[in-house]
Amino acid sequence: MALSDVYWDHQIPLPKLAPAQAKVTVALVALLCFINNTCVLQCNDFWGSNLSSNSSHKSYRPLTVLTFRLNYLLAGGLHPVGFHVLNIILHAVISALMIDVFAILIGGLAYDEKGMILNHAPKTSLLAALLFAAHPVHTESVAGIVGRADLLCALFFQLSFLTYCKAFNRGRFSVQWLVLSLLLCAAAMLCKEQGITVLGVNAAFDILLICNVNVYELSQNEMLRTGLLTRLALMGLGGLLMLYARWRIMGTGPPAFTEVDNPASFAENIFLRIVNYNYYYSLNAWLLLCPWWLCFDWSMGCVPLIKSATDWRMAWLLLMWCILIGLISQALFSQDSQRRRTLTLGLVLLVVPFLPASNIFFRVGFVIAERVLYLSSAGYCLLLAYSLGHCCCWTKYRKLLCMSVLALLCVYVARCALRSHQWRTEQSLFTSALSVCPLNAKVHYNVGKNLADRGNSTAAITYYREAVRLHPTYVHAMNNLGNILKERNELIEAEQLLSKAVSIQPDFAAAWMNLGIVQNSLQKFEEAEQSYWNAIRFRKKYPDCYYNLGRLYADQNRHVDALNAWRNATVLKPDHSLAWNNMVILLDNTGNLGQAELIGREALKLLPNDHTIMFSLANVLGKLQKYKESEGFFLHALRINPNAASCHGNLAVLYHRWGKLELAKKHYELSLKLDPEAPGTRDNYNMLRRKLDQLKHSTP
Repeated sequence: MALSDVYWDHQIPLPKLAPAQAKVTVALVALLCFINNTCVLQCNDFWGSNLSSNSSHKSYRPLTVLTFRLNYLLAGGLHPVGFHVLNIILHAVISALMIDVFAILIGGLAYDEKGMILNHAPKTSLLAALLFAAHPVHTESVAGIVGRADLLCALFFQLSFLTYCKAFNRGRFSVQWLVLSLLLCAAAMLCKEQGITVLGVNAAFDILLICNVNVYELSQNEMLRTGLLTRLALMGLGGLLMLYARWRIMGTGPPAFTEVDNPASFAENIFLRIVNYNYYYSLNAWLLLCPWWLCFDWSMGCVPLIKSATDWRMAWLLLMWCILIGLISQALFSQDSQRRRTLTLGLVLLVVPFLPASNIFFRVGFVIAERVLYLSSAGYCLLLAYSLGHCCCWTKYRKLLCMSVLALLCVYVARCALRSHQWRTEQSLFTSALSVCPLNAKVHYNVGKNLADRGNSTAAITYYREAVRLHPTYVHAMNNLGNILKERNELIEAEQLLSKAVSIQPDFAAAWMNLGIVQNSLQKFEEAEQSYWNAIRFRKKYPDCYYNLGRLYADQNRHVDALNAWRNATVLKPDHSLAWNNMVILLDNTGNLGQAELIGREALKLLPNDHTIMFSLANVLGKLQKYKESEGFFLHALRINPNAASCHGNLAVLYHRWGKLELAKKHYELSLKLDPEAPGTRDNYNMLRRKLDQLKHSTP
């Protein structure tokens, strides 16, 4: 293609930079947009479930998980800075590589003598890459840790495409480069399932740029047709093998989602289902056009279903299709062959990577997810930059348009910086979603949970109640609200909420356990015991439930049952401090001092720095008149927790029995200083003082 074919490129309001300078500039813009953020930290699938499980999302992304492991090892733990740094570096690299991708899609495939891509539209490809680098819709992919999958997928997607282009270098096709392109496609797919769509982009590139034909010309040249079909057949075979392997890994079953995840896909009326799918597409298009209303979650009522043809939102569907049909008609029927190819390839890059999220081939587990637009946004940026280049050439208001382009870039950068700042903490992220999706029950739930975690239970109750109001079957919100009400001793309402939660979702083990705790507090012992066993039935390994079951048995003086329950808790969770400590205390209170000592020593082997177990064991040893050992455990416990009034008080009792009266006096006084109302300590202290007075008067 001659340079004159892209005369409009010179009108783009950007300097003409050398290839290396352009890539560095784009990378720096990408870094500038996201540098102020710290990541928010989420054969198994990507979300931690077993792939053969019916509840699994079937997200098998081992290469992405491998990078998490490398991050963990290099950073020495789950430090968010390391995860974030790698994410923004990946985004910067991808943005820089987009210059090469756009250069090929706009100006055709040409290499210099060094094998470097010749860019016949340097300003347009630079503008498109800058728009991509700074597009605010990318914030979730860069700022959120799970967005690593989209970044790695995009990187291997680009490499697969560029490698396929390399197969045509010097006018001869190389099968080796095709094989490498397929391997890179497989790598993209192992980062995120969307990676396989690069085969569609490669095929479109081959048809439109390599063969330089449109759909009406494919049968005119038999040699061309044979070569093209052979390459397409090889890619198709490779894609089928990847899909087959993926299907086997999934357990030959589709992902399992609920109506809450994707309500449109559960609509019984097929017309309404199609209408709502198209409405989702229009909302995704709007996020690309105007990325101001961004939200970390678009489920649970955030996007109400269209239920009739008279819904005013139908206008968005019509507008989207009018624009899309206009672009398609230009791509198919324009007299300018270069425009046809560029518009077609831009649409391919926009639409094809989005197909796995379209609900066309299978049901997806979300309404809208900004992450899935990461690759599709490249097609949008290409079309926008290409259109702006032509507008700059045709309009008499060129200066105004140039200023608008630069203003758009500045707005993108500012919006990215603001959105990245919102991703710095859970509180700011969740709160920012309230104005975007006020009908989203999950947003209110997350705000409430964040408030509860920070100790503001009063405010958390308000948000949990709103989440339940918006979504009356939201069992997790009911469970958390019931827990807070339980802690505030509002037991009747807590029992009602938790009972409703388990009636909606009978296998909700945590809600069954919490219901048992509330029923135990209400002295409904039989119901509480049944609730605990229901929890254990649905979650076999549930140490906390065994612990609470033991407390129920202890309240009923069923000591053997209580000990068995606590022992089960420690078997399932060897570091369950409360279960160990309760066993020691119960055996101590029932006079089984020898067994209590054995249990205490066994616990300390597993939890050598647990001061509560040291304290309980010290009490047992004191009663067994093993004063020296008892003293050692008391003193060790006080070194760990020096302000424990009860520990000072019981150590004083030990010294009192042992005859070390001055030490007893010292620790009684320390205990009373820390807790003047400590039960029994004042009486023991007064008793000691009388004894000291008697000894003083009896001394000659």
